[in-house]
Amino acid sequence: MTQVEVTVVEQPVMKREAELVNSGRSVPKDVVSKFDVENVTGTVEEVMARKLAVETFDKEEAFYIVDLGTVVRKYEQWATCLPRVQPYYAIKCNSSPAIVRTLASLGVNFDCASKSEIQQVLGCGVAASRIIYANPTKMKTHISYAKSSSVDLMTFDNADELHKIAECFPAARLVLRIITDDSNSICRFSTKFGAPLGDCDRLLQLAKELSLNVVGISFHVGSGCMSTQSFISAIRSARSVFQMGEEKGFHFNILDLGGGWPGTDDDGIKFTEIANAIRPVLDEEFPETTLIAEPGRYFVAESHTLAVNVFAKRSVQLEDGRKQFLYYVNDGVYQSFNCIFFDHAHPKPLVFAPNGRTELHECTVFGPTCDSLDCIAKNIELPELEIGEWLYFKNMGAYTVAAASPFNGFKSCPTTFFVRS
Repeated sequence: MTQVEVTVVEQPVMKREAELVNSGRSVPKDVVSKFDVENVTGTVEEVMARKLAVETFDKEEAFYIVDLGTVVRKYEQWATCLPRVQPYYAIKCNSSPAIVRTLASLGVNFDCASKSEIQQVLGCGVAASRIIYANPTKMKTHISYAKSSSVDLMTFDNADELHKIAECFPAARLVLRIITDDSNSICRFSTKFGAPLGDCDRLLQLAKELSLNVVGISFHVGSGCMSTQSFISAIRSARSVFQMGEEKGFHFNILDLGGGWPGTDDDGIKFTEIANAIRPVLDEEFPETTLIAEPGRYFVAESHTLAVNVFAKRSVQLEDGRKQFLYYVNDGVYQSFNCIFFDHAHPKPLVFAPNGRTELHECTVFGPTCDSLDCIAKNIELPELEIGEWLYFKNMGAYTVAAASPFNGFKSCPTTFFVRS
């Protein structure tokens, strides 16, 4: 992947809707040049057809089409629907330097959870003031690195963490992460992170005794949240902890709404539904507070389309006389499709250039490794495919390449074509 030059990007001001309409936001010129971003029109299928017709890459390798224009439009939607909330992109979701640079140019800040993530964001030219170290449990060496890099905003949720921070970085600005009801979310985090509301008074008292600077409250309703009420309840819980802080002599000025923001409108609940539900609550409960959030999949899920090649095929005779087809493609659960296990995803294969075939057959799609666990889709219906044909999967930008591995000797990162539509 091409390296980017380091030019420090200072904090821009979030634009209001009226300003945004005339802002001409686009993929920045340095990203366009460094990552060979192509201007395109038409559908992703048309882009795929052009790539397959002229590109010289190995046709038995998977490839991504990444539309950075989609990332820009998602930012515009965020700034329109939640103009008071400054997004801090959760880099764990997809750490592509092209995406990081694009988001940074738009005014998006960053949520990092480790020394390496902080290093990457700083290396892309982002100022330390634009990072929240949003891991409630941190290694001492990572806290010290944050201090040496001037990343001073970080989260905590327990007493031992407070003692660590007091030892390593007593001048840090701290955000207390509280437990919220995440029962309506697919990926629940309350079993691992967050202070129970009943512990918050004790933790704030300890922070006071250690002369630490607690500046706000954060929560996370869980990934794949299916209820606007989860956000509303969490906001009201945060309000009660703000009051605790005032009673201890703290002056909180940050509320972090965390993650859980859907990446597509097919996730069971729409981003606009959440935004419309929480906007009046935020204005009522936190009219003067600085509001931030940690969206990940929201920005990138729709930006990626993955194309995979059918390199092998088997037919199986079923007991009722029907044929079942087994297809083997060049990306699997150890690569991009790790999202099936780690993110509870259900990727839907689409046939590229189906040529009018309407007869469907039961089939299973496997990845390339020798592990039987490497199954992308089981007992689905597709037309009969031939070796060398292509399938493609939309909405593959979140928690896919970020956790890919080279297991069994297969490439962990497919060829990537950046476009802007």
